[in-house]
Amino acid sequence: MAKNIVDILTARGIIELNEASQVKREAKEKNLPVEDILYARGIKETDVAEAKAELYGYPTKYLQGTQVPFEALHDIPEDSARHYKIIPLGRKDGYLEIGVLNPDDVSASEALKFLSARLELPVRVLVVTPSDFDAVLEEYKNLSGEVTKALGEFEKEYDALGPEVQVLRGGNTEEVARIVEEAPVTKMLAVILRHAVGGGASDIHIEPSREKLRVRFRVDGVLHTSLSLPMEIHPAIVTRVKVMTNLKIDETRVPQDGRFHASISGKEIDFRVSTLPTTFGEKIAIRILDPTTGLFKLEDLGFWGRNLEFIQANIKRPYGMVLITGPTGSGKSTTLYALLQILNQERSNIVSLEDPVEYYIPGVNQSQIRPEIGYDFATGLRHILRQDPDIIMVGEIRDKETAGLAIHAALTGHLVLSTLHTNNAVGVIPRLIDLGVDPFLISPTLILAVAQRLVRKLCRDSRKEVKLTGKIKDLLTKEVEAMPPEVRDTVKKSFPTSIYQVEVSPSCPKGTRGRTGIFEVLSMTPELEKIILTGPSEAKIREEALRQGMITMKQDGIVKVLKGETGLEELLEVV
Repeated sequence: MAKNIVDILTARGIIELNEASQVKREAKEKNLPVEDILYARGIKETDVAEAKAELYGYPTKYLQGTQVPFEALHDIPEDSARHYKIIPLGRKDGYLEIGVLNPDDVSASEALKFLSARLELPVRVLVVTPSDFDAVLEEYKNLSGEVTKALGEFEKEYDALGPEVQVLRGGNTEEVARIVEEAPVTKMLAVILRHAVGGGASDIHIEPSREKLRVRFRVDGVLHTSLSLPMEIHPAIVTRVKVMTNLKIDETRVPQDGRFHASISGKEIDFRVSTLPTTFGEKIAIRILDPTTGLFKLEDLGFWGRNLEFIQANIKRPYGMVLITGPTGSGKSTTLYALLQILNQERSNIVSLEDPVEYYIPGVNQSQIRPEIGYDFATGLRHILRQDPDIIMVGEIRDKETAGLAIHAALTGHLVLSTLHTNNAVGVIPRLIDLGVDPFLISPTLILAVAQRLVRKLCRDSRKEVKLTGKIKDLLTKEVEAMPPEVRDTVKKSFPTSIYQVEVSPSCPKGTRGRTGIFEVLSMTPELEKIILTGPSEAKIREEALRQGMITMKQDGIVKVLKGETGLEELLEVV
């Protein structure tokens, strides 16, 4: 009785007996699957598939160029299909038909059981060829086939439009708007936006190259290629976005910024758009501002213990300045909005200056700055002070003038919230001095400096437990020993014997879902005031911060690793 596919192929006369021995030996020496060796020797994919079918008792299915139904691709996420080497083929006779490359893969079998239970359908397993497997993966790139359908319509109309197509590259604005509005490119862009919002993306990048137009989504801080389109539609896509954003259609030489609003799957979403001239045409970046996901409580953001207590206590002060710091994309604006929600009460007049207004908060007077007409942060701050504010939020302190005005506002009885760009909390004071703020003005105004980063969270239902041993245990123990005494003693009492790391699953194809913050909070104290006035070096400020019992961002992350919220690798990516 045949024990493997090589024996079956030999019995069928597809390969000779001596070649079978060579295939087995080569696969063992090179540590490769025997299929790879067989394909390299010219054995047909269909012959190998038939051998697998006989060995494992499953039928085969060949697509022969036909496409999988669009709706079938929703049954299995693309990442799961790639990881487990399984593809959806459709539903037939009450069964969910699944194509598999490796019928003997135990993890794939478990994934199929999970899918069957989730969809409440029995699974019918069919053996497919690598070519058919790759063809279905290509369909995923076309966003479940919907863009392919719109693209086909576009290509038909593209030729029919004739000379009018040239209008897309510059011409009468009204005519451009008409053509783009009527073309299937409108549907195509709608599909892209819908999938980005549905997939939890924070940004969409539409990037032209020599041959292809690449569309990428940023999910949990990581960019993923979601779609490849022919370059012929690039002018139409750019024009459609510009029409929606009221940008200049015939201006392609300089960057432009704008914003549009759309209803996606029943939700009102704002989109912030930026265009940038590149070698192959204009690149478009679209920030997705979903008001249902942008407003959180401090606890939801990752604040706990001392950090949470310091924030809650100090933002109740009647005047002073709280600065949130970190690199671009570290969640500073989200933290500011969380603080505004706490402060947003009937007795307070809250006015904000933002660039742009990302999320609308009822009860807060939010103002969008417009540098192109001279309305910048500095100008806005001067006028805000005439609006009888109690609390002022400035989106970012970018220059000497804004820094000076923010300090002045804090000195004259206002609570000021803003952001800076520094690597850590202790860098806030040197940065303010670098911006021209006199040291003797910093100590009476600065209340808190909060530094932050974002780390990816592990999926609770699929994370993998790893025993704490060797170097990893030594590293974590060393970090815990360096923590402030109160935190160190608490962590030691609950120090685990194992931590968790990423593991993909059918329900969590990437192994991570969402992000959480890691923070460090520096508070103004009499000792810190003396340092600022006598010689504010980062080394002295850091020494004072540790004396205060400040938990560093890395230590905050280590605690979250020990709690199983994130993985050590995910933490080390950002600190």
